[in-house]
Amino acid sequence: MLKEILNTFISTIQDVAPIVLLIGTYQIFVIRKTIPDLKKVLLGVAFVVFGLTFFLIGLEKALFPIGEIMAKQLSDHSFTAKHYSGALTDWQAYYWVYIFAGLIGFSTTIAEPSLYAVAIKANEVSGGTIETFTLRVVVAIGVAVALVVGTFRIVVGQSLVLYILFGYIVVIIQTIFVQKDIASLAYDSGGVTTSTVTVPIVAALGIGLATTVPGRNPAIDGFGLIAFASVFPIITVLGYAQIKSLIILYNKKRQ
Repeated sequence: MLKEILNTFISTIQDVAPIVLLIGTYQIFVIRKTIPDLKKVLLGVAFVVFGLTFFLIGLEKALFPIGEIMAKQLSDHSFTAKHYSGALTDWQAYYWVYIFAGLIGFSTTIAEPSLYAVAIKANEVSGGTIETFTLRVVVAIGVAVALVVGTFRIVVGQSLVLYILFGYIVVIIQTIFVQKDIASLAYDSGGVTTSTVTVPIVAALGIGLATTVPGRNPAIDGFGLIAFASVFPIITVLGYAQIKSLIILYNKKRQ
């Protein structure tokens, strides 16, 4: 275990070093100013290296196995037979998988540090119009729906391309009618959901499910959930903005 931590620590230093060197080079040779609060910056870099080291160990030891184990257990034939009397090839037989996928998608997105950072900045630049917690919940709902639809696609074995194509067609139509100041935030909200906390569990969930469902190939059907988790939050954020605009317009008409 200590050897694994040391190897990960060295690997993390190698990954972080180019970023530090790039910023330092620009600061010294291009901007030609000393780095403000150098001690704090160096302490922050040390925290990043140690934090990433233990985070990567945690991914390997906990998050990846949990997602894969839960998917396999919930889609195991002995489990589905206890809760569904029909044929195990029916998509209804895996309803516990859909429930788990939706709940895990919502909870991991709420805990996503990248989304939290974007939500705070959105609240700041909007003057408080965009509430931090509301944005996180709306995006989390999008990811939850995405994983439910994505796991359903794995179970039935339908084309990933058609689902993603339909999702982006909906996004394009929504973008035409939504206020332009929310569109960019919606697109960024879709991107930050596929980050440090969400990706490992989502990837493991898809592979574990495709491994257990009869007739599915993990290498082909096991991937694609992350693509769902990118597009559906865009739909929910744009939809929330449209609904909010309609409510404001309705209240104005009543007045």
